[in-house]
Amino acid sequence: MEAAAGAAGSLLGKLLTKLSDDLVAAYVDSLELGHNSEQIQTKLLHTQGLLQLAEGRDASNVPALPVLLEKLSKKADEAEDVLDELHYFKIQDQLDGTNYAAPDLGDGLRGHARHGRHAARHTIGNWFPCFSCLRAQDDGSAPTAAVNSPHHYTTNSATASADDGGDVDKLHFDRVSMSSKIKSLINDIHSLCDPVSDLLSKIPSSSTTITLKRPQIGSTIIQDILHGRGDIFEKTVNDITSGTHHGQTVSHFAVMVWVCVSTDFDVLKLTQQIHNCIPATENETASETTNIDRLQKSIAQRLKSKRFLIVLDDIWKCNSEDEWKTLLAPFTKGEAKGSMVLVTTRFPKLAGMMKTVDPVELRGLESNDFFTFFESCIFGEHKPRYCEDELDGISREIASKLKGSPLAAKTVGRLLKKNLSREHWNGVLHNHEWRNQKNDNDIIPALKISYDFLPFYLKKCFSYFSLYPEDYRFHDSEINRFWIAIGIIESSHQADKSYIEGLVENGFLMKGVYKYPPFFEKDKYPPVGEYYVMHDLMHELSRSVSAQECLNISDLDFRAEAIPLTIRHLSITIKDRYDEKFREEMGKVKGRIDIVNLRTLMIFRQYEEPIVEILKDTFKETNGLRVLFIAVESLQSLPQSFSKLIHLQYLQIGSPYGREMTLPSTLSRFYHLKFLDLSSWYGSSNLPKDISRLVNLHDFLAKKELHSNGPEVGKMKYLRELKEFHVKKQSVGFELRELGELRELGGTLSIHNLENVATKEEASGAKLVLKRDLKELTLVWGRAQPTDIDADILDALQPHSNLRTLRIMNQGGTTCPSWLCPETWVNNLEILHLHGVSWGTLPPFGQLPYLRELSLKSISGLQRFGPDYGGVTGKCLMQLKKVVFHDLPDLVEWVVEPNCHMFPGLESIDCSKCPNLCLMPFSECSCTSLGRLHIDGCPKLSLPPMPHTSTLTDLAVPERLPSHLRMLSYNGKELVVRKYAGALAFHNVGEVEDMSIGDVPHFSWADLEQFKSLRKLAVGRCDSMFCGELDGSVVFHNMDKVESLSVDVSHLTGKLLSKVFNSCPALAYLEINSSLEDQEERVIQFPSSSSLQTLRFLSKGLVLLPAEDGGGIQDITSLQSLSIRYCRKLLSRWPMGEAGGAPMTNPFPASLRKLDISGESSMWSMALLSNLTSLTYLSLENCQNLTVDGFNPLIMVNLKELEVWNRSGKSVAADLLSEVARTKLMHAGSFQLEKLVVDSISAVLVAPICSHLSATLHELVFYNDMRVKGFTEEQENALQLLTSLRRLKFICCEVLECLPQGLHRLSSLKILYVSSCPQLRFLRRASPLRFKV
Repeated sequence: MEAAAGAAGSLLGKLLTKLSDDLVAAYVDSLELGHNSEQIQTKLLHTQGLLQLAEGRDASNVPALPVLLEKLSKKADEAEDVLDELHYFKIQDQLDGTNYAAPDLGDGLRGHARHGRHAARHTIGNWFPCFSCLRAQDDGSAPTAAVNSPHHYTTNSATASADDGGDVDKLHFDRVSMSSKIKSLINDIHSLCDPVSDLLSKIPSSSTTITLKRPQIGSTIIQDILHGRGDIFEKTVNDITSGTHHGQTVSHFAVMVWVCVSTDFDVLKLTQQIHNCIPATENETASETTNIDRLQKSIAQRLKSKRFLIVLDDIWKCNSEDEWKTLLAPFTKGEAKGSMVLVTTRFPKLAGMMKTVDPVELRGLESNDFFTFFESCIFGEHKPRYCEDELDGISREIASKLKGSPLAAKTVGRLLKKNLSREHWNGVLHNHEWRNQKNDNDIIPALKISYDFLPFYLKKCFSYFSLYPEDYRFHDSEINRFWIAIGIIESSHQADKSYIEGLVENGFLMKGVYKYPPFFEKDKYPPVGEYYVMHDLMHELSRSVSAQECLNISDLDFRAEAIPLTIRHLSITIKDRYDEKFREEMGKVKGRIDIVNLRTLMIFRQYEEPIVEILKDTFKETNGLRVLFIAVESLQSLPQSFSKLIHLQYLQIGSPYGREMTLPSTLSRFYHLKFLDLSSWYGSSNLPKDISRLVNLHDFLAKKELHSNGPEVGKMKYLRELKEFHVKKQSVGFELRELGELRELGGTLSIHNLENVATKEEASGAKLVLKRDLKELTLVWGRAQPTDIDADILDALQPHSNLRTLRIMNQGGTTCPSWLCPETWVNNLEILHLHGVSWGTLPPFGQLPYLRELSLKSISGLQRFGPDYGGVTGKCLMQLKKVVFHDLPDLVEWVVEPNCHMFPGLESIDCSKCPNLCLMPFSECSCTSLGRLHIDGCPKLSLPPMPHTSTLTDLAVPERLPSHLRMLSYNGKELVVRKYAGALAFHNVGEVEDMSIGDVPHFSWADLEQFKSLRKLAVGRCDSMFCGELDGSVVFHNMDKVESLSVDVSHLTGKLLSKVFNSCPALAYLEINSSLEDQEERVIQFPSSSSLQTLRFLSKGLVLLPAEDGGGIQDITSLQSLSIRYCRKLLSRWPMGEAGGAPMTNPFPASLRKLDISGESSMWSMALLSNLTSLTYLSLENCQNLTVDGFNPLIMVNLKELEVWNRSGKSVAADLLSEVARTKLMHAGSFQLEKLVVDSISAVLVAPICSHLSATLHELVFYNDMRVKGFTEEQENALQLLTSLRRLKFICCEVLECLPQGLHRLSSLKILYVSSCPQLRFLRRASPLRFKV
């Protein structure tokens, strides 16, 4: 009953809105209905009021009422459509200066004649539809449509829906049909209102029955085991007991009371319950009373010297803070410390009102805890052994969908417990059967209790969330637009957050905060702010309560026969590719529901070719849409009825990247459109030339190029934001007076090409001073040469004092505008940018108390900044957080008053291209909160020891260089110092964990003692760090925590280097490199290590001593990864053993799993690697002298990736793979190789090798093969053996003339990549080719 009454009341409200329009009311009055529009509105208001009073009442004794309400709703809905259509043609008349839809006023001959002509055309149109497009000549009225048209209009062109960017044919008005329909509907509604009102007045007044549905709960725990939330439990108990009773509350509190409040927050009743639970004092006389004063005094007396815990559980409502304080009053009188009142509620609003500390918000259980609890709900204490393998995977999939909800675990656990079979469990998983469980303690019924508690308008708001995808992030204005478009809330409430906040306060939505929005939605959302998201279970509830009205098709398994006939709102959120079954079911949809009167169609993905025709066919008769969300591949993807969507209020249309498309020209025909969202439109930036006909447009969400291309925007008088406006001399409709007509304009506005404004009067036409909602204004001049009029024009562009951000760029005048100097009119500014101005005097910045950001760029003549900021000295610019100085050639100093605490909130300074700047305010008194300092192109600036304060954690000098080339860079945890001559404040960088230092003459090893937290150290050439080596005084302290070390050995001896290694017992990563090209031989010995895991050699002169001389790294048994890059001589002293045999000792430890050797000419035998049977990755690149002598095939056993290639000379890969093919130590199934990169096609494409690799190889790369031109039959056949191959690449195969013929038979192949193979006849030389096969 409540839903029926609410729906009828809502529809009557929409009808009243239409009738309140003067033009519509005049037309209705002209129809001679026997009662005028005012009387009709009075009748509707009376009925609507009775419906509102009936909400929450029990109407079960009036069974006829729901039937009448359904009839009334249907007629009201039809009437709203018809009057909306009439209003459309009224707007069209106003735009065109015609009177086709004007009322027939009076009984003169002209009025009768006009009506007679319309009636004649209407009749002729019924007989001969071809006559319906004849144009009237005598009175300018429009031709009529055939009577069987679903709407009362037609067009005079077969191409009315064509969207080629040309002129758009207008829809024409059918007066006879329209008048007849309005008469019929108004009379029907009028006749229904009386019996409905009569029955409504007979419904007895009663309260809701929600209280009866709430289960009563107590403090006794009904579960044997509590799962999860252990940290929250411990913290809560410790907070309650002040940490003195180690989780035991019973012994801590003398009195403990638990009351289940639920929906009945009655102060007297609750006080009585609490009073009855507290033991009486010895001298107290027992008596029953309903006097709240006596009860509260008695409670206070009983608790006077006792520590107590009062738990008020499951509070659903509290009417006011006073009511809450009244209930708490007796508990504030106690003498014992440590008493506590604990509240639980599902409503954030109540938690906010009642809290004295931060509330504990119970989200879902953590995944492991949840799964344990979930299994206990299914199996109890004993899980059958056979279920471990059979059902474990399915149960984990189901658990992941329940998002940690204990309530969901219980419901689904009961379902799964009924039948422990794979078939049943898979059915539950794929069919979401838990949605349909109806017991009171199941998910949806339990959540619906909260829904029933909402006021009706919030119920309606909540129900439509079912149309959006799960986990969708909403902005408040976005969902408000939707609610306005479908008629839930009025347009005047567009900025009203009370609706969405009401859902948050009642626990139906959650708030989040993003710093940067998703890239594709940057035009839709602000750069920082809040978003709203709905929990999956609440989304399920939304689906449930809106099931008769809203349909979301979210998977391909939907069935048309299961769709209710009453669906009016439809969305498609399928992520999978559409199939033939989907086509069949969508074909049935249009015969299942009333497609013509569908109100919402939202498709949350781009069209694909298979879906275009499906949707065009399914929705070709959909004419009543209020909301349409689509993304199209071309204009042909638009629904066939697109051009006739005259009721449309919210349109979101997107297009793919890289496809040049124009917007449909019929866009300008949607006169009712309030919201146009083109934030995902990546086609042409040209708007239809008559876009200004969208006279009801409120929000235009699009990139700035689209905003700037709209002529005559002044006609769109309700527009709330225009991001960019370009003044154009030669084009009509781009004068500043267009902005003057936009009285609602707010948000952000950027005006460009102001050099095209000729007079002060023309500039005044923008009326910026009247735009109180404008928050951000940018004024841009586009020429280099100033004119005498520039100053007057800027004066005339004075904004409203509410402005928060102002940017002025390239203005040519010599004086500051009067509204900025000498006193500022816009004193609410928070951001001020002045770029390229030439004013003799700058604005009085000190008069801007809220200024947070100041940017001065390309300003000549400014020599001194401060300390007198516009006549204001002392405490000023207290809110300033960011300063940017760029290209200020004359600036010498930034001065502050001596011993004055200036800029206490300043957090960021960017200073660049100020060649004469010598002084900045770095002292103990100024800029004490500075967190970011970037300096570049300021050679005369003298900096104090940096960072000068511990708050400075983003430091870059010079800023313009990439981070690895900066002289000084610091971000709080990482410090880079290179060729920096300034002093360092070591006491302010004590928390550095990652340090890189090089070519710093004044830095010593002793300075490292300042870095207590150092974990990663890179040392370049720093001669001063090792100056004590000669006398043996170098001592390495504070290196015990260093886990990563990179050392330039250009000027180090092997002895000193070994000393460095020994001082790092926790070292896990070590890199040895050299900054010199011609490095002389340097011998190195490594100590044994139990922590080193990764070692890299990048020094050309490094030589590894043989084992007998204490060299090698074979004793570092923890080593997992070794990289040797172009050292050339590293193994020159290592014995290789006899030809064909293994060396006496291997240089590398058997623990290695990854080995990468490149350009090592001293390595000539594979015998060196014979012990490395644990390798999973092996790369041998450009080892020109390497042979396979001593090769051990067992090193292939665990390999997942193998890369072997030379740029020239003999192919080692060919020899190596030949050895593998000949070996009998390994069978085909023993290989694990997944990726192979080699320089020999012929070595791989042989049957023995491909047989070995058949089951595992996913990626094969032929790199730098200079021999193979084509493929033999044997090689083609061998390639077919690689049945697991997914990616095949040919790179730098310079003589290759063709690809294998049998590629199409490789069933697993997904990607073919070809690059730099110039002889391949069908490829262009310059660009790589990438196929998805």
